[in-house]
Amino acid sequence: MYKQTTQGEASYMSDEIKLGQNRYTYTNLTDWSKTPVGIGWDEVAGVAVGSDNLIYVFARGDYPILVFDKDGNYLRTWGQGIFTSGHAITPGPDNTFYCTDHFDHTIRWMTSDGQIKMTLGTPGEPSALHGGKPFNKPTDVAVDQNTGDIFVSDGYMNSAVHRFSHEGDHILSWGGPGVDPGEFSLPHNIAIDNDGYIYVADRENHRIQVFDQNGAFQHEYTNVHRPCALRIGQDGLMYVGELGFQGPVSQLVPNIGPRISIIDRSGKRLAKVGDKGFGKQPGQMIAPHGIAIDQDGNIYLGEVSKTAGSAWLDSMENVVSFRKLELLD
Repeated sequence: MYKQTTQGEASYMSDEIKLGQNRYTYTNLTDWSKTPVGIGWDEVAGVAVGSDNLIYVFARGDYPILVFDKDGNYLRTWGQGIFTSGHAITPGPDNTFYCTDHFDHTIRWMTSDGQIKMTLGTPGEPSALHGGKPFNKPTDVAVDQNTGDIFVSDGYMNSAVHRFSHEGDHILSWGGPGVDPGEFSLPHNIAIDNDGYIYVADRENHRIQVFDQNGAFQHEYTNVHRPCALRIGQDGLMYVGELGFQGPVSQLVPNIGPRISIIDRSGKRLAKVGDKGFGKQPGQMIAPHGIAIDQDGNIYLGEVSKTAGSAWLDSMENVVSFRKLELLD
């Protein structure tokens, strides 16, 4: 069973499938969000939990930001006419949000009702290809909750991380294309822990690199496959959305994703959430792209399913782009 949204996406009704292991076991709820007739999305690139405990979905389509309460009831939408292609959304201070628009080469700091407080980058004007200066298709933002400093992964065309003050002044940048420590091959998501260390999902190098706030390399985690989504929960654990195969050579390889891995600071994988492989059948995933964790440990997952699935699926009917993974008691 599935429901059809107004923009062509269909999602399976709640199938009560359980994903994960042990204390990290979740009910797979693909019908959690209740959008009214006339409102929908093409796919979901990012998701955030606000300090008001509402869920903010950053979608691609006619309705960029959709807001839901904790029960999945639709509340409002905003952002029309502002974004070209949403990529990530990150909570900021006082229930604000940093919205990354990779096609527009900008980060917009916005209120919870869609007012723009600040824009980083010049709309429509990319920096030089892999030149190290902000921005050329940025991917994500992390915010130091103590200082307000802003860290941006500038991933698709720049292989860099940039640090800004809370007022938007550029402080420093680091990185460059490559495979050595401190180099990147598509830094796709970025997060910060309670000690202020910066975690970068270095997607095509199959690792998560950790830095201090001045860009000094600390260590890396390599037991991940194409880490695409990355957030650190209130429990201090890494929640990593991993992409699966990249081409026909690895298409049938099992146990590489797509999935969510929950990893502790020692690098131990505590759970694989989603081990049913690539596809649109109940319990399967296509392209984990944006992830958020609420105060109860529930996971909200956005997937760019149309972008990633169109070349490999025989039909885009019934694809899922957003789900809640509800932690079992």
